[in-house]
Amino acid sequence: MIEFVDTHAHLYDEAFDADFEQTIARIKEHGVVKCIFPAIDSTSYSRQTDAAALCGDFVSQAMGLHPTSVAGNWRDELQFALDALSRGGYVAVGEIGIDGYWSKEFIQEQKEVFRVQLEEAYKRNLPVIIHAREATEEIFQVLESLGKRVPRGVFHAFSGSYETYERICKYGDFMVGIGGVVTYKNAGVAKSIGRIPLERIVLETDSPYLTPVPYRGKRNESSYLVHIADKIAQVKGCTVEEVAAKTTGNAFALFGL
Repeated sequence: MIEFVDTHAHLYDEAFDADFEQTIARIKEHGVVKCIFPAIDSTSYSRQTDAAALCGDFVSQAMGLHPTSVAGNWRDELQFALDALSRGGYVAVGEIGIDGYWSKEFIQEQKEVFRVQLEEAYKRNLPVIIHAREATEEIFQVLESLGKRVPRGVFHAFSGSYETYERICKYGDFMVGIGGVVTYKNAGVAKSIGRIPLERIVLETDSPYLTPVPYRGKRNESSYLVHIADKIAQVKGCTVEEVAAKTTGNAFALFGL
C-alpha cells in the first residue's frame, strides 16, 4: 500500500467537530500513516491536545506561536508556547514565522517572536515549521541574524520560485511543504517543483484549508494527499508511488517519527 504523511494538518479545527472520528478513519483508509498537528496559540491548545489524544500514535504534535496570533499580548502567548515546549513530547516547533498578509501592525513583534522560537528549536534540536506569507524578506532577515545557529525545518505551504528555494537552502537544512496549491490552474509553484528534488519535499494539506483540485472549495482533509502527490508525479515524470515513498521517508527523517 502507498503510505503518506501529512506534515501539516489542523484536523482539530472546529470544521471537523461533527465527524472527527469518521474523518480520521477515512484518512487512514487512504494510506495516511501519520499526521502532524501544528499549534496556533493558547486558545486552540486544548482542542489540539484533546484531538491528538483521541488519535494516539497516528498524530504527532508541534508547538509554537502562529504569527497571526502575535498581538498586544504577544509576550504572554510566547511564554505559553515556550512553557509547553519545556514539558516535551513535541516533534517540532511550529507553526511559527511571519505573516504580512493579514496585518503589518505587529510585524516587528512577529520578527522577535519568530527569532526567539527559532533559537528555542535550535537549543532543543527540534525542526521548525515556518509560515511565510508576504514576508519573505523579513523571514530571511531573521534567519540571517542567527548566523549558523539555524535549526532544520520546513517552509510550510511553499508557493515560491525556484530562486526563492535556492535562497532558503543557503540558510540551512530546509525542506518545502507542498500542498493543494500545486494543483491549482496556473500555480507558479508547479514550475518550481519541476526543479526541486524530491529529497527536499514533504507533503501537507493544511486541512481544512487549501483544498486541492478536484475538491477545491470544500473542506480539506488529509485523505486528499494523493491528489497532491499525483500532481507532483505528473510534473516530475515519475510515479505516485515514488513521490509517496520519498516524501514519507523525508517526513520521518525530518521530524524523527
